[in-house]
Order: sequence, then C-alpha cells, then structure tokens
Amino acid sequence: MLAFLDDLLWGKVLVVGLIALGLVFTVGSRFVQFRYFGRMFGVLGEAVRRQPGHLSSFQALMLSVAGRVGAGNIAGVAVAITLGGPGAIFWMWMVALIGMATSYFECTLAQLYKQPEPDGSYRGGPAFYIARGLRQRWLAMVFSVLLLVTFGFGFNAVQSYTVATSLADSFGIAPHWTGAVLTVVLGTIIFGGVKRIAQVADVLVPVMAGGYILLALFVVATHLGDVPAVFALIVKSAFGLEPAIGGGMGAAILLGVKRGLFSNEAGLGSAPNVAAVAHVPHPASQGIVQAFSVFIDTVVICSCTAFIILLSPAFAPGGGRRASRSPSRRSRVSSANGGGSTSASP
Repeated sequence: MLAFLDDLLWGKVLVVGLIALGLVFTVGSRFVQFRYFGRMFGVLGEAVRRQPGHLSSFQALMLSVAGRVGAGNIAGVAVAITLGGPGAIFWMWMVALIGMATSYFECTLAQLYKQPEPDGSYRGGPAFYIARGLRQRWLAMVFSVLLLVTFGFGFNAVQSYTVATSLADSFGIAPHWTGAVLTVVLGTIIFGGVKRIAQVADVLVPVMAGGYILLALFVVATHLGDVPAVFALIVKSAFGLEPAIGGGMGAAILLGVKRGLFSNEAGLGSAPNVAAVAHVPHPASQGIVQAFSVFIDTVVICSCTAFIILLSPAFAPGGGRRASRSPSRRSRVSSANGGGSTSASP
C-alpha cells in the first residue's frame, strides 16, 4: 500500500501538479521570477535592516534556506546523477526556475493573510490563507495536521538519519550518540521559540552555505579547464544525446524533477509559515525574497554538489568508480561518448 501511494503521489500526482501550477504561476505573472530577479538582491539588502521586536525579512530568508537546504542538496543530487545521469542536474535547474514563481505566490499570500500576535510577532502560512482566503476551515485543519505529521516525523527522520549515517560511515560515531547530541542541541534551540530559531539560523546558515559554496568554488577553480566539458555533459545528457548515460532522457527528466521538488520545497507549504513571521513593507517583498531562497537552494547549492561530483575522480560516465590514479579529467569527461552506465560514488 505504501509503495502504491508513493508511486501514485510522488511519481505522478505531485510531479505533474507542482510543475503545472508552477507554469501557471509563471505565465500568469508574466515570468515574475525573471522580471524581478535583480530586485531580489535589492530586497535582500533592505532585509538586513532590523526592526526591534520583529523578525526581519533576512532572518525569514535564513530560516527558509535552513529548511530547504539538507539531504536533498547533497545525497539527493548524488542519487539523481547516479540514476538519471548528469542531465538530471539540468532539469533540477528548470524545476527551480519554475518553483521560484510558486514560492513567490505562496509566500506573498502568507504575508497577506498573516495574523498579528499580542507580543508583536506574527503567525501565518497556508492554513491561514486557506481558512481566511478560501474560507475552507476544514481544509486548513487537514493541511495543518498533514504538515505537522510530515515535518514532525517524516522530514526530521530523513535529516537525522542522513546526519547519523554520514557520521557513522565517515568517523565511526555510533548513531545513538549522534541522536542524543542532536536532541539536546536542537531542543535547546527549538524551545526558545521562533525568535531563537531565527537568531541561530541568522548566524549558522550564512556560514553553512558560504562555506559549502567556497569549497565548491575551490574545486571548480582547481579544475577550471574541465568545467566547459562538464557543462556540455550536463546539457547533452539532459536531452539524451550522450550514449554513455544509461538512464536516458526520460530518467534524467524524472529524477531531476523529483529531486528538484524535494530539495527546494516550492509548493510544499513549509516556507510560507516562515515567510509570514517577517516584518516587511509589502507582502510581495517577502515573496521576492523567498523566490530567491529557491534559487539559492537548487541553482546554487545543488549545483555546487553536482560540480564537486562531476569534477571528482569518483565519477565515471562510462562505467564504475575511477581509480585514484587515472587519466586527466578532460579525457574522462570526453570518454562519455562511448558505452556503459552512469555511476557516482562518494
């Protein structure tokens, strides 16, 4: 039953529905994510200014990036490349550009229907604009319960499992010790309320994302001559033009779309809850900032992972793992013109 529901919802309904809605929002808004792309950086500059007693738009952005960036940006990208080939990355980019419009609208609506609290903070999200905008209180309650179960159990399990197994495989740390430390640290942060969570994310997320981007830039800089060949490999694989990629165009599209949606969470309904708590001059300002967070998550962070994998000796377009001493990277990328299947190993 679980396998059937997973195949139905994740393999068909959600993929088609989220992409279709993203295209509707994109066309209906006259490509808002492209028209206001430059404005995203301007709003980001304004967002750094803090209002005493309120969460700034920048802090809300950091919270949403903290929620979006996770296992999907590292393990998810590796799985997409392994099963769908490098072309999956191209379709992840396309999904992100469409998802930016979805995130713009869902987060703008969250700001529009947010509710002020006695302490000066705000509450809001999809449940609020479903209840107050659509006047469907029962549907808002169903959404709230599903979101609570999803994040309270499912997403926490995915992230904690990834952290625990990664530390166990890399450093031999027992998973129960990792779980205990995560519980204490995260409990201390979470029970401090949304303001403490935002304060921690305000510091942690720029360091986390910035450090990872710098690492990726170092890898790219040390293999600069191979970058054009990697770009060509991604584009050719995306359209089934690389015979070495066993997954083919269909697998590249499906894996890229799935992993892109899982990674950036556009349309999931999680980011609007964070977007609603920010104090902004206009609801659309937060929509623009949150659209930018989708760009950061998928186009920037996922691309960092992709280039680290595709420029590493572990990736071999024509077969399995490469030996540590092997021909130049340029010859490995060009060797994708002949037989075999795609493999990406840690």
